[in-house]
Amino acid sequence: MKIAIVGSGYVGLVTGVCLADFGHDVVCIDKDQRKIKALERGEIPIYEPGLGDLVKANVAMGRLSFTIELTSAVPAAEVVFIAVGTPSRRSDGHADLSYVYAVACEVADSVSGFTVVVTKSTVPVGTGDEVARIIASTNPAADVAVVSNPEFLREGMAIDDFKRPDRIVVGIEEERARSVMTEVYRPLCLNKSPLMFTNRRTAELIKYAANAFLAMKITFINEMADLCEAAGGNVQEVARGMGLDNRIGSKFLHAGPGYGGSCFPKDTLALVRIAQDFGSPMRLVETTISVNDQRKRAMSRKVIAACGGDVRGKTIGVLGLTFKPNTDDMREAPSIDIIQGLLDKGARVVAYDPQGIEAANSMIENIDYVSSSYAVADNADALVLITEWNEFHSLDLERLRKAMKSPVLVDLRNVYSHEEVTSQGFAYFSVGRPVGADGALGVSEAAE
Repeated sequence: MKIAIVGSGYVGLVTGVCLADFGHDVVCIDKDQRKIKALERGEIPIYEPGLGDLVKANVAMGRLSFTIELTSAVPAAEVVFIAVGTPSRRSDGHADLSYVYAVACEVADSVSGFTVVVTKSTVPVGTGDEVARIIASTNPAADVAVVSNPEFLREGMAIDDFKRPDRIVVGIEEERARSVMTEVYRPLCLNKSPLMFTNRRTAELIKYAANAFLAMKITFINEMADLCEAAGGNVQEVARGMGLDNRIGSKFLHAGPGYGGSCFPKDTLALVRIAQDFGSPMRLVETTISVNDQRKRAMSRKVIAACGGDVRGKTIGVLGLTFKPNTDDMREAPSIDIIQGLLDKGARVVAYDPQGIEAANSMIENIDYVSSSYAVADNADALVLITEWNEFHSLDLERLRKAMKSPVLVDLRNVYSHEEVTSQGFAYFSVGRPVGADGALGVSEAAE
């Protein structure tokens, strides 16, 4: 099939590349000429494991191309995906749909023959109705079916998520779109991936509902971690005991410094605003947002307490900046609030992240960046592990201790066990575990 993807950011690029890898003829469109030129040279604007190799392979096979010219790519397309950003509006927290609607206007003027227009961006309920209205108003002769097809990609695992999805949700209002979308995802259907057809508004709600529920799971286990610390329990054992119940499951039950990233903060806030507009408030989601916001700053107080209650003039080494491993995404990362809390109390912060330093440098002021985990420890009064990158799971603790002024490790991801760290002479502080408790996460669990 001939497919056009409007928007070559994270979702658009991953979608386009994976569809091309399925054998479709895909054109990725973006107004940013520098980005398109870079993609044509094989330079990937985001860090996503395996994405660069797929881009090069499919460009070489002639199945994938890039352009800034929407009007040249859309007329030949049987399916047009809208995959532009929907950031939170600063004024009220609603999703900003201006980019989606602008693309709808441009697509309306360019379509030729029957075309399925797919909203891949995360959009509030009713957006598909408005996209259909805009297209019909802009070009009454356009023969278009508007479909909702939300994405469920985890940063750092996006390619695997696209090619081995739990489900593919497609919201349609016209039956003739069903066969088209079935053909788009035919390679996945052969692998028995469930293709779920529903109406358009239900599909739009599914994405927000899923993200809000996962955010609530994370926030719940973080509050349980605080209770465990107060009551002498072990949150990892609590999470394991909960997760063995098939009705609950073990994923997203790993205590830490709070959720961040491009999806959960934006989507939970948007869902709250949508629900308020419909007169059906989401009190659990509202509380989830509040608890998560407070938790990030609370983690800086945890570090200060581990340093004896005062960090003024002290050097704090930070391991990990991005909101999760295997991405360079700093959006809403817990590290931002934690570091700012330390800076506000007079600490000097030195940080290292395998991929996030460039993005962090534009978001966090007055900190020093170094090029390795061990450089962070040099003359530090404490180390704080914020993001559980794989390379932080097997650090040479003796080497770290010898480099530090004061051997204090605050492990906000419970990567290590108390015994292995204290045996190397460290004072060790983790999340939701009593002193002396073991049970560190494995790599696959920590990188959820």
